[in-house]
Amino acid sequence: MNNLNLEIPSEVREFAEKTVDQARKAFESFVAAAQKATAQSEAAAETMAASAKEVSSKAIGFAEANVKAAFDLAEKMVQAKDPKEILAIQSEYLKNQVSAVQEQAKTLGEAVKKVVTQTTGSK
Repeated sequence: MNNLNLEIPSEVREFAEKTVDQARKAFESFVAAAQKATAQSEAAAETMAASAKEVSSKAIGFAEANVKAAFDLAEKMVQAKDPKEILAIQSEYLKNQVSAVQEQAKTLGEAVKKVVTQTTGSK
């Protein structure tokens, strides 16, 4: 039998070790970046969810106030004594509702802007 004693040259071994080490470091960097991206996504999602809940809560509150105002209007109109009083009641209601809706739109707009700013990092 022929005994072949093959040795891997030290240059090849060193090159292989460096390649494995570089690949390991690249993989670790990739994993770290992926973990950071995941954490940022989770934080953004939590912020967005909390902000969306706040906007929804405000919108529901405004809807409640508007429906209550409509019921109050109906109650006042039923108790009106003549058409002149009905017109006065309705005129006052419309004036108040226009003002309320403008304020509600402003408040919701600011809340939505806050959500966008928080989730995108814009100012």
